[in-house]
Parts: sequence; structure tokens; C-alpha cells
Amino acid sequence: MQTIVADIEKTLAQFHPEAHCEETGKVMEVGDGVARIEGLRNIRLNEMIDFGNGITGLALNLEETSVGAVVLTEANTVREGQTVRSTGRLLEVPCGRAMLGRVVDPLGRPFDGKGPIETTEVNPVERPAPGIIGRQSVSAPLQTGILSIDAVIPIGRGQRELIIGDRSTGKTTIAMDTIINQARLNHEAELTVDVNIHPVYSIYVAIGQRQSSVAQVVRTLEERGALKYTVVVVATAADSAAMQYLAPFSGTAIGEWFMDHGMDALVVYDDLSKHAVAYRQMSLVLRRPSGREAYPGDIFYLHSRLLERSVCMSQACGGGTLTSLPIIETQNGDVAAYIPTNVISITDGQIYLESDLFHQGIRPAMSIGISVSRVGSAAQTKAMKEVAGKVKLELAQYYEMKEFAQFGSDLDAKTVALIEHGKRITELFKQVQYNPFPVEEEVVQLWAAQQGFFDQTPVEKTREVREKFLEFVRMRRKELLQEIRQRKKLTPEIKKSLEEVSAEYQSLS
Repeated sequence: MQTIVADIEKTLAQFHPEAHCEETGKVMEVGDGVARIEGLRNIRLNEMIDFGNGITGLALNLEETSVGAVVLTEANTVREGQTVRSTGRLLEVPCGRAMLGRVVDPLGRPFDGKGPIETTEVNPVERPAPGIIGRQSVSAPLQTGILSIDAVIPIGRGQRELIIGDRSTGKTTIAMDTIINQARLNHEAELTVDVNIHPVYSIYVAIGQRQSSVAQVVRTLEERGALKYTVVVVATAADSAAMQYLAPFSGTAIGEWFMDHGMDALVVYDDLSKHAVAYRQMSLVLRRPSGREAYPGDIFYLHSRLLERSVCMSQACGGGTLTSLPIIETQNGDVAAYIPTNVISITDGQIYLESDLFHQGIRPAMSIGISVSRVGSAAQTKAMKEVAGKVKLELAQYYEMKEFAQFGSDLDAKTVALIEHGKRITELFKQVQYNPFPVEEEVVQLWAAQQGFFDQTPVEKTREVREKFLEFVRMRRKELLQEIRQRKKLTPEIKKSLEEVSAEYQSLS
């Protein structure tokens, strides 16, 4: 019996990180960024392999007599017969505050021309998601600054909200607006030293995009003052499939550093459709068996183990949060395709963007019927709950009556009023990109709409009146906006002030 126990302990010790001894192997075959290596008998899954000359590989296939590894950098320089070494280390990425304001690749190497990143902090690229005991319910709102989303499809800190739609329907714009709004709040917290504002640091992960598109995103963030609160992780279409596969995991690891230190982080994956394609390409080259649409059988597990790392931790575990906004591109609105249905089933809701609405000039082109947030009003302040409670129902009724009204002209006064009211809410929800609203201004708009403030305004002038009214409130009642933001609920005094300022505006206009 003692001999058996000793043999088991000896076997387990071989796989313990501390007991790792360096092994050497030989490249038997190389091609398409993948190397088949013999001799690395004790290597672990996702362990880094040193090919020499600063070239790194990642062990992904652990076969009986060989190891299948993807070469992460300079794969074209690897040759058959070359000697390689195991490192005993899992793939890690640099982390910490020093990463903010930088553009890096999935290995954490900067390529923004701003010099090396001064940090000693690292996180494993892949690690298990936190357990159930360490989590708590999502309750704090993550304000996007987009009126239609914050009112109807609210997002909470620690939530996973999918942004889905066809190409060129404004998916990236929603993510960018959200990042810009977090930067505005962070800047306000620095200026006012307001303990009630908890900063949110953003990580934008670009997967398989053109370099020009990424450069435009970085330029927009810099112009809006958001880059200094953001880390941009880039694996462009010109990069290898292995780098595109690693990008979202690296972005998550960077975000987890903030979460582990009790802070709030937001990570945007743009987009996971291209990530799935890169993984399929890599898996086929590794000779893994393919399944539906030639994707490997573990494609669901790939995205679930990524998105399950976005959590709201309990106060006993630091209270940090990691919110994710994965983006999925559909083909002709087909949300029932393989990858879209996979990610829909993993996330806590989706914002569905319709091409038809986009071409009608409704921006964001969000479909009220299909879009949903499974966190719901738990991720709203009391003030927002009160003014936004009826909006989704009113819009649903509007769209239903709008379809019904096409078949006849004899409508009763109540139906006509409902349709006219719905038209004005739809106009209010149209928003210029990269100009998110502060939450207090969103509350003022929705309160005014609820009181019928815009019902006598011509539909085409609704947004013009909205802007003038908000400017009037900013100039005349700045303290009212501050009170709404601080109290986070509509007290009788605030409601009275809102009635006074709306009456004052109407009397002057």
C-alpha cells in the first residue's frame, strides 16, 4: 500500500509547477504557424514553449508521442529539427495601472511608440472563473450614456451584455460610447473627489479588424479624453490566428487585475465572431476534429470560459467587478446561427441592432422587441426606475399600434395619442455618436417625456427642443442636476423643481 501511495505522489509531483524541470524537444514538423514537437513528455496544457531567439509557442495539443503547439511570434523562422525548451510557466500578460493609455498586442507588448510599459504585475492569460460563493448579485449600474439602453436595457457592473447585429449597424459605436461615458465619470471623480463615483477602467479588445479601423478607434478615444482610462489590446486581421485567439483572454486578464484589487473594469470584445473563426482556423491546422460549420466541438466552451470570468465579486472577496460587452456580427439578421446562439445562451441579455432601423435613421438601431437585459431594473438607480418604468411598455404598444394603423385610418383619439407619444419617444432615443448623456440628464429627459412635455412639439423638432431644454436646465438649474446625481432618486422637492423649470422654459419659448 505504501508503495502505491509513493508512486502516486511521485507521479503527481511531476506535474506540480514547483517540481518542473526543464525539458528539451525537437520540432518534427512545422507549417501554418503550428509546430509538432517530440520529447516534451511532462509539458502542461497552455504552457509556454521557448523556441529560442525570443520566439514563443503555446502547447495546445497533448498527444501520446508529440505536442501540437502554436507559434505566437515569427512562426516563419521556426525550422524542422530545431531544439525547443519547456518553460514550466503558463502564458502570462503584463497588468496594472501602467497599462492604461497604452495600445498592446495579446502578449502585452506595446506598439504605440510610447516606450516600454513599466510594470512588474502579471496575470495568467487563462484562469478558472470565480466560484459561486465569491460572487454577489449585480446591483450597481454601468451607465452607457445612451438613453435608450440605460432606460430600457440597463447594464449592471459585473454583467455580460451581448451586442449583436449585422455589419455596419453601430455595434462598435455603442461600446465606444460606453467607454467614453466611463472616462467622463472617472474625470469627474478626479476633479470633485466624489467618493460616490466609482471609476471604471476599460479594456477594448480588437480581434481581426483592419489596422485603419483600430487606429480610428484609438484616435476617437484620445480625442474624447478616454484613452488614459483605457487599455487597447489589438490582434488585427494581419496577425496570426493564434494571436487573434489569445486577444480576448489577454484583455480579460488585464481587466481581472483591476477586479482583483477591488476596482471596476469593463472589457469589450470586438468581435467574437472573428475570434471563433480564428479558433476554427487554428484547430483545423492542429488537426482537431471539426463539427458543425467546421467549428471544433469545444467552441461553446471557448466562449463560456471566457465570459464566465466577468463577475460581480462579493465584498468579502474585494467587491471588484468585471463587466463584458461581447460583440457578435450576424449575417442578414440571422440570430439563430451557430455562434450567435452560443453566445446568446452564455450572456445575461442582448442588445439587438436591426439594419432596417439603422437605415431609417434610428441610431442606435436597437430593436426593443428582441433586446433584453436579464438583470433589468436591478441595475438602475431609483430615479431612473421611476421615469423609465413605463417607457418599454409604451414603445411596445406604439410599435404594435403602428403596424395596426397601416390597415385602417379610423383610429380613436386614445390610439392616436399613443402613436404620437411613441413617435416622440423614438425621436428622443435617437442620439449622436460619441456624445453620451450624464445619468441626471437622462432622468430629466425621461421625466419630461412622461409628463407629456414633448407631445405638442412637432415630431421632427423633438430632438431640437430636447437640446434646448437641457441647455436651459444646465444654465438655470445646475444645482438641480447635481442633486439628482447625488440623491439618485426623485424626491418631492426634486419633482417640484422639475415642474418649475419646465414651466419656466415653456413660458419663455
